Amino acid sequence: MSETVSYLRSLADGQRCRVWVVDVESGRSQLVLETDKTLFEAPNWTRDGRLILNGDGVLWSLRPEAGAQPERVPIDGVPELNNDHVLAPDGDVIYVSANDWHIYAASVSGGKARRITHDHDGRMHFLHGVSPDGTTLAYIGLQPTGDDAWPAGNVFTISVDGTRETQLTRTTRPADGSEYSPDGEWIYFNTEVFSADAGHAQIARMRPDGSGLEQLTFDDRVNWFPHLATASDVAVYLSFPPGTVGHPADLPVRLCVVRGEAWTEPERVIELFGGQGTINVNSWEPDGDRFAYVDYPLD
Repeated sequence: MSETVSYLRSLADGQRCRVWVVDVESGRSQLVLETDKTLFEAPNWTRDGRLILNGDGVLWSLRPEAGAQPERVPIDGVPELNNDHVLAPDGDVIYVSANDWHIYAASVSGGKARRITHDHDGRMHFLHGVSPDGTTLAYIGLQPTGDDAWPAGNVFTISVDGTRETQLTRTTRPADGSEYSPDGEWIYFNTEVFSADAGHAQIARMRPDGSGLEQLTFDDRVNWFPHLATASDVAVYLSFPPGTVGHPADLPVRLCVVRGEAWTEPERVIELFGGQGTINVNSWEPDGDRFAYVDYPLD
């Protein structure tokens, strides 16, 4: 399962990639970057105020200001990357998922990477969360069987040194986006276990030992990727049209901003054209005032 497969995405003819920053209190969106050359995805936010994005299978650093240009992060020893990458709480380490299905650790400023996950488990590993104490990663594990290369995903945790691996969910229904709450008391994720309809993902949370599963959204839309701000009580998630299966690209989608426990009552909804790549990983500014996202309009 360590074979590297290319899943690089590119912009269609007439399509643009736009990186935005949203101020939560004012609701104002600032356009940071617009390009028809590279399909950037999945912004993170560093402690020193930069965005980290995936594009063309590598990481890029971008200042969140109009006119800024992306600069490549020179990470060595990793295959082509997918769009799952998360910063450690100390801000110095970034964990990335690669298209050989493994998770790696590297310095956010670049350098040699270290592989964390193992071949012996036979799983595909898709990173999404780091515990607040920086010791544990939460990832989605997929176990290919027979002709099914993309089976249902379950939530796992693994220590950052590659030890103490634990399976938290055991279901044949898909799950994704497993991310720790800022206090470490919960893991938030999207899951289809609450519906018999294929693709009908809703936002949920559970304790870090896999207990106490709670459903948080209950609508007819397909809800993915819950991201909680570290320093405030606000969160954002991606909402697809009813009947969507998976998290495809190039759809009219919504970003729903919620506060506190009011997951069923978004205080702000941003309509955009995107989906895959828009907000796959946590993109909150460290102080919780702003978050970043990407859209992909077609002319």
